[in-house]
Amino acid sequence: MNPQDLLLPLLIVLVGGMLFFGSRRQRKAVAEQQKLQTSLQVGDRVMTTSGLFGTVAGVDSETDIDIEIAPGVVTTWLRAAVREKVNPTADQDVVEDEDVQDEPVAGEPVSTAEIAPPLESKTKS
Repeated sequence: MNPQDLLLPLLIVLVGGMLFFGSRRQRKAVAEQQKLQTSLQVGDRVMTTSGLFGTVAGVDSETDIDIEIAPGVVTTWLRAAVREKVNPTADQDVVEDEDVQDEPVAGEPVSTAEIAPPLESKTKS
């Protein structure tokens, strides 16, 4: 028996195996995504497939959810548009105090810039 006669069946088996395991991995990923989308609850922090972050505000429908993207701004999205749940503390842990001024660093020039007053609008009365 010639070794070249075994080459074609061996290639067919290898390609078939790769296709089988690739489709199996893809089915597993789809099942995990569907599990995530059905487990969404009000208050979950999510990111959509377009990169928009928000908080789930309503889950009344099997296909749609309401996401609050800013305080008081609620939009309706397909559940399939939710990519993942995100850590809610990532945005809420950062607290900025506007009253605190940065101290000058040694060796750097201190700015003497001033904020300009607002322009007055010229309207006819």
